[in-house]
Amino acid sequence: MGQPESRERREPEQPELPPGQRLQRGWPVTHYGPVPKFRPERWEFRVFGATADGDKHCWNHGEFSALPFSTVVADLHCVTKFSMVGAEWGGVPARTVVELAPPAPDVTHVMVWAEYGFSANLRLDDFVGDRTIFATHKDGELLTAEHGFPVRLVVPHLYAWKGPKWVRGVEYMTADRRGFWEERGYHNVGDPWAEQRYSYQEEPGDGPEL
Repeated sequence: MGQPESRERREPEQPELPPGQRLQRGWPVTHYGPVPKFRPERWEFRVFGATADGDKHCWNHGEFSALPFSTVVADLHCVTKFSMVGAEWGGVPARTVVELAPPAPDVTHVMVWAEYGFSANLRLDDFVGDRTIFATHKDGELLTAEHGFPVRLVVPHLYAWKGPKWVRGVEYMTADRRGFWEERGYHNVGDPWAEQRYSYQEEPGDGPEL
């Protein structure tokens, strides 16, 4: 009788991660400060600043929830070095918000504002990317309060701090301005594939003076 055919043992395929990141099973809770209490009767989402018509645009929670819903499958890379891959995010694409409340022609950046005055600045091109989404759901379930309910921004190609939890609005800007964490030593751009973690790594043109 011949010898049994040998079979090569194959390891499960590992997803490609940005440099310095490790694969995370599950979704750790990471944030600074308390979890805000959601009050639907007081909640509104605002778009303001350099809008095309000069007006402020607002949606209450019911109106925002009725905006066109979409899903994207995307990874989340935290600057603390964990990466969660293949999550399905559901919500309102940032591009939809821009179409409903267009920016003025000279807008170059946005500031995304969240509860307690938290903020993150983004280049307009990053904000209108086809996978940038104001997420209300993950993997078909509503976000929990600890993970940003009712709305968090997800910008898959940037570090996760660029997508604040508990978002309340967007400010259109004609010049860049650092957000909460960017003022406190985080990189102004935050590209995980270039490992842009901290402001001391910035090159000329990456951001305004600290």
